[in-house]
Amino acid sequence: MIFGFSGSRAVRVLVAAVGGGVAGTALYGLRSVGGVYAFGAIGAVLGALAVLGAELYRRTASLTEVRITVPQLSELTFVVNDHTRAVSWQLFVESVTRISTQRLEDDEGFLREALTSLYGLFATTRDILKAARPTSHRDGVTVEYLAVNLLNRELRPFLSKWHPRLREFENANPELNESAWTEAAECRRELALLQVNTREYVLSFARLAGVRDPDLMVGGAHASPG
Repeated sequence: MIFGFSGSRAVRVLVAAVGGGVAGTALYGLRSVGGVYAFGAIGAVLGALAVLGAELYRRTASLTEVRITVPQLSELTFVVNDHTRAVSWQLFVESVTRISTQRLEDDEGFLREALTSLYGLFATTRDILKAARPTSHRDGVTVEYLAVNLLNRELRPFLSKWHPRLREFENANPELNESAWTEAAECRRELALLQVNTREYVLSFARLAGVRDPDLMVGGAHASPG
């Protein structure tokens, strides 16, 4: 659910008040100075204030407070701006188009392809975070926090466990299909659980990005595997 961020209005009012005070002080100090110098000094002060005010307005006017519940992390409050929305949209697109949210039935697909897709999601998410500038405001939780938790709490443990095991089977049995792997069923069960957990993060990215009806776009696993 999204709420208006009233603090941004207070900040803009404060900036306007401070700017007016500085301008008034400058006018008072320059009242005895005549001619071109006075107008030039006043113009410089007003110009600087206008630039600073416009920059601060740009940074605060679009701030929105968003509250999201991720079962693994409880309820989180985010202060979202345009930068956050852009990063969240990238993370959402990368996540929703991979196996991370799409249930792989027992008789469908290959585990090797699933693990490769998850590795790609891990790498791409990390690259998006590296390319994006850190969130500058201090209120609420950041999208970086959410993405790092997706990597370290969900993807990394699964990949660290199952990638070496599957690779060991493949190296030892190059002529066999992975269906002959004795741990395939267990790996698929844990993959299904991972997809359920990951889906909550993906939906959160969607809500931070302002996506309408994200559940319709995400689809995939809707309930914990039995």
